[in-house]
Amino acid sequence: QVFNNFIYVMKNLEYDSNNKKYQFKEDTHFKKYCTGDCDNDLDKINAGCLYFFNAFFGSSDLFNSVAKGNINIVDYIILWLNYMLSLKENQAKNSLNHFYTTFINNEGYKNTINYIEGYNNYKGLIDKNHNLKNTDMDSNIISELYDAFKLLCEMYSEFDGSTSNCTKYSGKADNFVEKYNKLNKNSNNTDDSSYKQILCTLSSDYDNLKNKCRSFRSLPEITKKCSAQMSGVTSSSSSIANKLFIVLSIFGAIGIFLGISYKYSLFGFRKRFKKQQIREKIKNIKKKINQ
Repeated sequence: QVFNNFIYVMKNLEYDSNNKKYQFKEDTHFKKYCTGDCDNDLDKINAGCLYFFNAFFGSSDLFNSVAKGNINIVDYIILWLNYMLSLKENQAKNSLNHFYTTFINNEGYKNTINYIEGYNNYKGLIDKNHNLKNTDMDSNIISELYDAFKLLCEMYSEFDGSTSNCTKYSGKADNFVEKYNKLNKNSNNTDDSSYKQILCTLSSDYDNLKNKCRSFRSLPEITKKCSAQMSGVTSSSSSIANKLFIVLSIFGAIGIFLGISYKYSLFGFRKRFKKQQIREKIKNIKKKINQ
């Protein structure tokens, strides 16, 4: 479902290179995010961006059911945003920095998401995962990353869960691996960069698909940094449940310990009581003998 949402936006919000404008093919799901009637290009891109955040993080149910608790979807939203802005040659108004200042700093991205631990709103999701004021990718790199991502979206959206159909997608899988190999060798692939982070997310999602289609080619190993970057996040309710389980486990252990202690103390008391009874009986016998 995650990748179907991206396919929907890819098909219905496009850049027309002939008239150099962005256009909606179908705007049903975008209208409510428009400033006015989405008359200008950046308003349209912003509507698409907000659509993603609401589709994946708009409620606790959506985060747990659609996003599956996966915070790394933010990487794909930022890649899409980068790509859309790069299509039009206007360095001033189409830069990430300008978009961040104009839109992300405003109310639309301050929707409360207190059900995701460590984040307050959409803006927080962006700020903690990517520095949009200091992007490290040029338009050519963005385009290559986006092409690989689009292939992954197509494979996921077309895959029906039946392993017998895996051969139908082997061509796209090979194409993805070729693109990934090239991206992995790029000089932009440095630790703590947005480029690296997006590569890691692509790698993880491709491997998840490969686990179902084992005939797919393997990706090259990328540094262990990925495992740390792919740690993700859990919902607050899940976190609270985990903490509650730990607390209850501690109390349970204490209860068992106290129960055992009580049992042994009671056992010790009974032993002492019986010894006392025996001593009393011996005393009584001695008295009778002396009489």
